[in-house]
Amino acid sequence: MAGMTTANTDALIRSEIWSSQLKDVLTDELMAKKFVRWITEFNDGNQFTIPSIGTLDAHDYVEDQPVTYQAMDTGEFNFTINNYLHSGTYITQKAKQDLFYMNELVSSFVPKQARAIDERVEYDIFREGQPRTGNPAGYQVAGNQNLINGAAHRWVGSSTVSTKRTLGVEDFAKAVYSLKKANVPQSNLIAIVDPSVEYILNTLTNITNVSNNPQWQGIIETGLGRDMRFIRNIYGFDVYTSNRLPLSGANQTGAVETIGGVASTGSSVANLFFSANSDILPWIGAWRQMPKVDGEWNKDFQRDEFVTTARYGVKIYRPENLITVLSDPSVVTF
Repeated sequence: MAGMTTANTDALIRSEIWSSQLKDVLTDELMAKKFVRWITEFNDGNQFTIPSIGTLDAHDYVEDQPVTYQAMDTGEFNFTINNYLHSGTYITQKAKQDLFYMNELVSSFVPKQARAIDERVEYDIFREGQPRTGNPAGYQVAGNQNLINGAAHRWVGSSTVSTKRTLGVEDFAKAVYSLKKANVPQSNLIAIVDPSVEYILNTLTNITNVSNNPQWQGIIETGLGRDMRFIRNIYGFDVYTSNRLPLSGANQTGAVETIGGVASTGSSVANLFFSANSDILPWIGAWRQMPKVDGEWNKDFQRDEFVTTARYGVKIYRPENLITVLSDPSVVTF
């Protein structure tokens, strides 16, 4: 008596089973836009100007003598809408007819275009304030302590691991000091560091004044996303990690910098320290055009085309509220 078994039904068995779902790539959490003071009253043109005023001095008064009058310094802060981005793709009519995953593919076009633009914005924000040639040039100078009120705002990490420089607890204490000397409020302090720094801090055996901040105190209460990679609180800084920090060098190419007699290694990253108080955020920016999606049928090429465009400008606004500490990401080895 014969029946249907795997022995006589081989031709009916598919050797490879395909899922009805597409596998997507993993992406990191973006955070930089949360630290920008976005201007909303931008109506025309491509340049924005903010007037600024200085301070006054106090003088000793002598009875029956004239009062000393003085003028306050005034100036202008300018930034330009200098970034015009696009991200586009298409799918041909023939591909739409033949692709089993056509619907899943097409539905991913717009989100992935938006993600591409967001990643570029993240990069543009973090690189502002770092050394850069061209026009406009960056604010900080490579190979220089960039002193403000006598305190450094750029240096090489204090810890050495296998001859490579990285961040230590001392750098957090020094950052607190430098921000205080620059009259930056000591609230909502943020440090954004490379994952290699997180590893070094996590493996220190004598780390002090550190908490895991289980209640997500400080800046988290003001609305940052829960998915941001939070490490711990060190000397008042809520510490987060990012893979998108700029590199060292005069044009952010990873060149070696010697600051205060201490040399960084090549391809060092710029770890950032600042206060995220809304009124003194380090960066300022404006959207001339928020990301906008356009789609159309191209009859000549027989395809659907999709493109997302955006136009914006970003610039360092409070250089006194931005500290850079260089570290070598290759300090982590396995």
